[in-house]
Amino acid sequence: MKVVAIDGPAGSGKSTVARGVAGALGLPTLDTGAMYRAVALAALDAGVDLGDGDAVASVARRARVDLDDGRVRLDGRDVSAEIRGPRVTGAVSQVSGHAAVRAELVDRQRAWIARHGGGVVEGRDIGTVVLPDAPVKVFITARDDIRAARRQRDEESAARAVAVGDVQDALAGRDRADSTLGRATRPEDAAPDAVVIDTSDVAADDVVAQVVARAEQAFT
Repeated sequence: MKVVAIDGPAGSGKSTVARGVAGALGLPTLDTGAMYRAVALAALDAGVDLGDGDAVASVARRARVDLDDGRVRLDGRDVSAEIRGPRVTGAVSQVSGHAAVRAELVDRQRAWIARHGGGVVEGRDIGTVVLPDAPVKVFITARDDIRAARRQRDEESAARAVAVGDVQDALAGRDRADSTLGRATRPEDAAPDAVVIDTSDVAADDVVAQVVARAEQAFT
């Protein structure tokens, strides 16, 4: 099965790389982070205690999350923009820290791969937990200042003015939360057999070309 697993922290450029690789290889792409964000939004809307793992997992099991054509739908409602807002961003690490929530979404992610016959899957824990047997594993990283600048551009493109220092602090907090909230693996660690690419000073097209070349070799 043609599967490319792409891991990396927020702001590293993994989403841009994933889209480029998917387009070059003619494969569908799955943004697993969007799934967690959709569940976080569902939990917020339901008013459940985000620290209650059982309650949040119950919301996750009931939620219908569809990711198609670059859009994210929660129970039939397009939430593509809403899940990128500060309300959800501030909640997603806590939601994804619950083992029962991750188990539910990992099952869905694996089912998505089976249903599509492969794909480019990006997020955290992809090469270590979700798809440990993926033939191609890539870990995308970047310096903290670069990550913050990229995320600031994303925020401003969504008409939310924000200082880069505030973004860098938020990313650091997200990294700490992701590494400590009940996870069996640390999402900042690459799989032992993953190729690690620092995108700080490399054009996105060049990174895509590297991954595509590796994938074409693995798929032949």
